Amino acid sequence: MEVLPSIGIFLALIALFLSMGVWVFAGLFMVAIGAMYFVVDMPLTQIGTIARSITWRSASAWELSAIPLFIWMGEIIFRTDMSDRLFRGLSPLVQWLPGRLLHTNVMGCTLFAAVSGSTSATTATVGRITTGALAERRYDNALSIGSLAGAGSLRLLIPPSIVMIIYGVMAEVSISKLFIAGILPGLMISFLYSSYIMIRCKLNPALAPDTGTKVQMGDILRGIWDLAPVVVLIVIVLGSIYSGIATPSEAAAVGVLATVLLVLAMRKLTVEVMIDAAMSAVRTSAMVCTILVAAAVLSTAIGYAHIPQELVAIIQKMALHPYALLLLLAVFYMLLGCFLDGISIIVMTLPITLPLIVQAGFDPIWYGVFLVLMVELATMTPPVGFNLFIIQALTRQPIGKVARAAFPFFLLMVLGVVLISLFPGIALWLTAFV
Repeated sequence: MEVLPSIGIFLALIALFLSMGVWVFAGLFMVAIGAMYFVVDMPLTQIGTIARSITWRSASAWELSAIPLFIWMGEIIFRTDMSDRLFRGLSPLVQWLPGRLLHTNVMGCTLFAAVSGSTSATTATVGRITTGALAERRYDNALSIGSLAGAGSLRLLIPPSIVMIIYGVMAEVSISKLFIAGILPGLMISFLYSSYIMIRCKLNPALAPDTGTKVQMGDILRGIWDLAPVVVLIVIVLGSIYSGIATPSEAAAVGVLATVLLVLAMRKLTVEVMIDAAMSAVRTSAMVCTILVAAAVLSTAIGYAHIPQELVAIIQKMALHPYALLLLLAVFYMLLGCFLDGISIIVMTLPITLPLIVQAGFDPIWYGVFLVLMVELATMTPPVGFNLFIIQALTRQPIGKVARAAFPFFLLMVLGVVLISLFPGIALWLTAFV
C-alpha cells in the first residue's frame, strides 16, 4: 500500500469516527487495530499482545503523573478570587502604558498561565473579571475580546504546559528543556500583543479612555501584594524544577501542596472547592491520558505500516528546502486546527511529522515549541477554536464577531512562529543552561 493513500485513509477514518461522535481515544484505538489487521496483515492474537504492551507502557509513564496534578492546581485556583486579585494587582501597574487596562488581559493570562494546567481555565479565570471591567469603563470591545483570545492561548506555551508534557512523552525528549524553551517565545508573543495594543491606542486614544485616576505609591504596593500569591506559586513550581530539587512531576505535586496552603491562608479553601476541583481534574486528566495511550497504539501501527520511513524517503526525493517543509507543515496544521483540538492534532500527527523534522535537521526541542505555537493558533481558528467559544460564552457576542476581534492577534502569533523559525535561538538559548 502506497504511503500517501495510507496517510489519507488513516486521517479519513479518524475524521469519520470523530464526526460520528465516537470518543477520540476509541476512534484512535479502532483505527490502529484496523490498520494492523488489514494493512500490516497481523494476526489478532499478536495485535492484542502488542496493544496490551503499548497500553501498559504508555499508561505507566512516570512523566504523565504531572498532568492531573498541574490540572488540579489550576482548578483549585480557578475556584478562588485569583482573577480579581490579578486585575487589582495589575491595574495600577499598567495605567501609564498606552492602552491601560487592556494590558491586564495579556499580563494576567501570561501570569496565570504559569500556574494553571488548562487553557480554558486561564481564559475563563482572567476573562470573567476583565471583560466586564473593561466594558464598564467603555474600552474598545473588539480590542478587549481579541487580546483575551490571543493571550489565553499562551497557556499552552508558558510552563508548566500540559501540551508540552504530552509532546515530551511522545517525542521522548526532556520535559524540563521543553518547559524552559517555551519561556522566551511566550514572553516574546506577550510583548507583541502589548506592543500592538499600545500602537492602536496611541493612534486612537478613544480605544482606552482615560478615567483621570491618579495612581499613588500605595496603589502600586497594594497591587504588588495582590500579585504575590501567583508570583509565589510560579517561583515554587519553576524554581523547584530548574534548581534541580524536583522533576516536573515532583514539582507538580509541590505546586498542588503550595496551592492548597496558599488558598488556605487566603481563607478560600472549602471542602466543596477541593471536591469540585478534584472531580474536574479527574475528568480532564482521564480524557487526556486515554487519548495519549490510544495515540501510542496508533503510533505503533503507523510504524508497522512503515509510513514514517516511506514518507521520509519521499520528502528526500523531493529535495525540499527545510523551511519549505516547515511551511508545508504549518499550512497542514492550520487546516487541522479548523476541525480538531490541539491535543488530538499532536497525537495524530506527531508519529508522522517528527521523523520528517529530525531528518530535515531541526532540533526536536525547537519543534516542540513550533508545534505548540501551531496548536495555539488552532485555539483561535474557527469553527473549532475553543478559546473563541469560551469568550463567546463570557461576552455573549456572536462567534463571527469574536473571531474577527481575535484575527489581528492570530496574525501576531503567526509572526511569532516566523520569528522562532528564522531565529531558533529564541527557543533554544535557555535550554543550554539546563
